[in-house]
Amino acid sequence: MAFFSRIRHHITNPESYHRRIASSFLLVSAFVLIGRLAGAAKEMAIAWRYGISEIVDAYVLVFSLISWPVSVWFSVLSIVLVPLLARLKVNSATNIQQFRNEVFGFTIVLGIILSILIYFSFPYILSASWTGLPISTKHLADNFATGLAPIALMGIVINLFSAWMLANGHHRNTLFEAIPALVILMVLFLPPTWMTEPLLWGTLIGVALQLIALSIPLMQRNQLQMPCFTFQSPAWKGFWNAIGVLAISQTLMSFSTIIDQFTAANLGVGAISTLSYSNRVLALLLSLGAMAIGRAVLPVFSDMYAKREGDLKKTALQWCGWMFLLGLGVCLIFWILSPWVIAILFERGQFSATDTQSVSDVLRWGLIQVPFFYAGLVLVQLLASHERYNIIAFFTVTNLFIKIIGNLFLPDLMGVSGIALSTGLMYVWSTACLYIASRRFI
Repeated sequence: MAFFSRIRHHITNPESYHRRIASSFLLVSAFVLIGRLAGAAKEMAIAWRYGISEIVDAYVLVFSLISWPVSVWFSVLSIVLVPLLARLKVNSATNIQQFRNEVFGFTIVLGIILSILIYFSFPYILSASWTGLPISTKHLADNFATGLAPIALMGIVINLFSAWMLANGHHRNTLFEAIPALVILMVLFLPPTWMTEPLLWGTLIGVALQLIALSIPLMQRNQLQMPCFTFQSPAWKGFWNAIGVLAISQTLMSFSTIIDQFTAANLGVGAISTLSYSNRVLALLLSLGAMAIGRAVLPVFSDMYAKREGDLKKTALQWCGWMFLLGLGVCLIFWILSPWVIAILFERGQFSATDTQSVSDVLRWGLIQVPFFYAGLVLVQLLASHERYNIIAFFTVTNLFIKIIGNLFLPDLMGVSGIALSTGLMYVWSTACLYIASRRFI
């Protein structure tokens, strides 16, 4: 009875931090579900049109490489910018807009440089013999690399706008993440004579529309103004103090995705596609819980720490336990259902029953990471809200070593499934370390 009384108290109390987290979690979960269903529909269309083939290998590899620095930028921004803006609101609200304008200018310059580097360097990187790609796949990858280079600039700016919305406690940016997938889906169903490269053009148009959609609500709130190419805001000191170590650690950690791609490339034609289809389903499961809870708790944790209100450590550890149990339930259910899920999503056109079995085997091993990923993300937000960036960075680097060791041995024993298992073991290690650090240093 006492347990239900506490739940009723939090539900009816608008000042309850648990209520704020839960309501944000439900809202973001709904938006993530829409986005991931759109992504699943896109993958179904790709499987129907291309199956497990060289063109999918090339597209997935190039898009993963381009998304790598973009995702690092968002990881750093969300961890650093959200707590920083929460402190600025409490201590020096007048500096916020100047800082936003200068971060906007810095982001544009960073995105332009990144797009230029991708355009000129990727064709040489992909043509190297150590990539393990067949000649025909290399030619396809070269075309995707030069055509998708503008994605880096647009993606960098998109992630900045998303971090701004997250810092304000708004979550429409999560809903807007469905736009590129929906555009690619529509383009793939066009007659082949209408568009010769639907994956390339669908991706470019979709990302551009996502950027426009994010810009509109920010301009309506007068938070998106002309970029400023200076570093005069006092807030830069706190930004640089945190971003350096996190940028290095997140860059190293993000290598795990690249390592997976090249490990799969050396396992033969279709291995990248198999891993990609499995990861698309896994991404749906991870995002529904992990992205939702991460985006729900960080603004609340940052606000609690900035205002010195509530028992932040106790709240975080409670949510850590709840998310682990949720992830464990998801893992068990989808371990049983994985063959049916893959068959329903992909088994049509060029995607055969044999392909279904291959992808479902990989997915099952990948599911091991789900409960640990869910719980670990809450602990990362707790440490970030206390500005314990060195601890986050240290464990991030150790994760990479666990991943490298796993990829050296497990794929030889288990094929593509070994890549998925090594990721799961990495998150087991990470969550255990983060839990010990949260108990000891917070």
